[in-house]
Amino acid sequence: MVERIDDTDLTALLKAASDPTRRAILTLLAQQGAMRVTDLARHFEVSLNSVSKHIKTLESAKLVSRRTEWREHLIELNPDRLAHIDTWFKDLQSIWALRLEKLEKLMTKDDAHD
Repeated sequence: MVERIDDTDLTALLKAASDPTRRAILTLLAQQGAMRVTDLARHFEVSLNSVSKHIKTLESAKLVSRRTEWREHLIELNPDRLAHIDTWFKDLQSIWALRLEKLEKLMTKDDAHD
């Protein structure tokens, strides 16, 4: 079960995931597993320094973590953090589902009176 997080933490997660390059990095890590920074950078038409800055933003939001094996720095996805975003979206969907049910009942009620 995913624990609830506060608004500040959710904001940090959404902000970090709002950039297309960072979302692409998250997608690559989900598809291919842990990768070196240089291997990640090969997928983008930006500098290695730019990719490193994107990774640091993702690390700050704890969406990815860095581990060192010998001299290599590997970046890996933290899927538990993505689950917080998913939970928030599911909560929104539940709210909208209830509102749509109420609207449908109102419309059905009006149709019955015609």
